[in-house]
Amino acid sequence: MKWSLKLGSVRGIGVYVHWTFLLLIPFVAAIQYQPDLAHAEQFMRLLHGLVFVLAIFACVLLHEFGHALTAQRVGVGTRDITLLPIGGIARLERIPNNPRHEFYITIMGPMVNVVIAAVLLGAILLARVNPFDVEGLSGGNFFARLMWVNVILVVFNMLPAFPMDGGRILRSVLAMRLEYAQATEIAARVGQAMAILFGVLGLLAGNVLLMLIAVFVFLGAEAESQAAKMRSSFRGLNASDAMMTNVITLAPEDTLERAAQELLDGAQQEFPVLENDAVVGVLRRAELFKALREDGLGASVRSAMRTGCPHIAPDEALERIHERMQQAGCSALPVVQDGRLLGMVSLENVGELVMIRSALRDAEPPRHAKATAE
Repeated sequence: MKWSLKLGSVRGIGVYVHWTFLLLIPFVAAIQYQPDLAHAEQFMRLLHGLVFVLAIFACVLLHEFGHALTAQRVGVGTRDITLLPIGGIARLERIPNNPRHEFYITIMGPMVNVVIAAVLLGAILLARVNPFDVEGLSGGNFFARLMWVNVILVVFNMLPAFPMDGGRILRSVLAMRLEYAQATEIAARVGQAMAILFGVLGLLAGNVLLMLIAVFVFLGAEAESQAAKMRSSFRGLNASDAMMTNVITLAPEDTLERAAQELLDGAQQEFPVLENDAVVGVLRRAELFKALREDGLGASVRSAMRTGCPHIAPDEALERIHERMQQAGCSALPVVQDGRLLGMVSLENVGELVMIRSALRDAEPPRHAKATAE
């Protein structure tokens, strides 16, 4: 994720913290501030609050590793884990095809918080501390508060609404009996119904946070539904169904001026770069504009082309191609067979193909078909 600082990695999974995490400092300071305290006491109170927030996010990080490490066990990689002020995100390389695997991956996040809460409760009882010694986020026993935070994380995450874990668990259970897209649609509608309920309650209570959560859940459910429809549309399609075959190519020694002219002359936005008839890179529009700003028209295509985009085969499944595009950060991939360029598949082509197929499915049957049926 952009604007994130890498903290390290565990079992090949990078852990990042987003710069917006720094916004928690003034937030905690505002909560902990008491005007009648001396400066030293104010500082200790702020330090205590920051340590507590870091402890919460340590639990959030362990929650995300519950997802990520379980995903590794079932053969699904995790790109990275990023901590944000609103929680954590573990970005899986793909959604598992087996709904049971999705269930296991999803449930292990909240289960980590259950274990943390149980361990803290055991320690509290052994120390003969009252587990209800809690006064909001800033008062009472440190470990009792941390235990209840983990309980809240479990309850909140298990709500059957995307993008919370409960929505994914509901979808995976439904997908064991229904089509994936249909299961996602049902889970998304349940989540949006909950979002509307949250919004109404927030409006009646004047709770801005609850209304923001409602918007977040509603939009998250809609995004998940659209992604599932896209994935369902890919089924049975491969690269040869979506690729452009009339492709303009460039050479590494061509100038950016020629590339810019080709961009203006046609509808093509990504150009495969060939050297001795072999694909050596891809020049994308974004890289072209950046190079033009920095180096001018006379610079070579070689200086701006991207070399990390993988080649795909004409019979490769479109669903897999879409995943590879996301993994590599490439919006277009060259289709190559026996070392020879056959065409290009871009996100734009894929989107257009999906819209065409959707329009054909929604089209009315021909008039002669109606007459025959009558």
